[in-house]
Amino acid sequence: MSISAEPELQTLKPRALARAESRLDSWPVVLPYDVSLKVSLADFQQISSLNPESRLELTAQGDLIVMPPCSTETGGWNQEISGQLYLWSKNHPIGRTFDSSAGFILPDGSCRSPDASWISSDRWNALSAEDKSGFARICPDFVVELRSPSDSLPDLEAKMEEYMANGASLGWLIDPLSKTATVYRAGRAPESLVGPQHLSGSGILPGFEMDLTEIFQGAN
Repeated sequence: MSISAEPELQTLKPRALARAESRLDSWPVVLPYDVSLKVSLADFQQISSLNPESRLELTAQGDLIVMPPCSTETGGWNQEISGQLYLWSKNHPIGRTFDSSAGFILPDGSCRSPDASWISSDRWNALSAEDKSGFARICPDFVVELRSPSDSLPDLEAKMEEYMANGASLGWLIDPLSKTATVYRAGRAPESLVGPQHLSGSGILPGFEMDLTEIFQGAN
């Protein structure tokens, strides 16, 4: 809350003033999307708890990232991707799937929320209850990022490299704008594909084929 607003509190009745003052240290702060703010991981977790409806991430350097809501169309494609992964997982109960609302604290100290992700049962079950609480302290085995019109492609590419450096085995960067998909595999250079109809999870997600037809055909 800004200092200039404090005199307005003096016009409140005493009981209301006491309640307002007790909340001053926890009122959410609205930030422009282009403002850079450094915070600790502990502060990030507090900020996130106070802003449950906001899309927030934290870089390894401590930069707080406030992301605008994705477009309605992109939200539908996100659901398509998460839905396909979920249906595969139900038939192959060897891990857990997560949608874009799940955050993970990576080994480098960043906190990221892929658009879709999967963690093997062995790795998930090996976590302590403490490490599973809040933002789980683990990098998913498999991550998907879907580019929205508001997303910077270089930023997404750097984010994908961050996942791989922190332990991901497979990652897909899907870009409806250029109708391309880039496949990231541990220990290999990224492979860019133009207009693929399917992506294979072979080696990590046995039998999983992501159908991109609807996403690429629906993109303008």
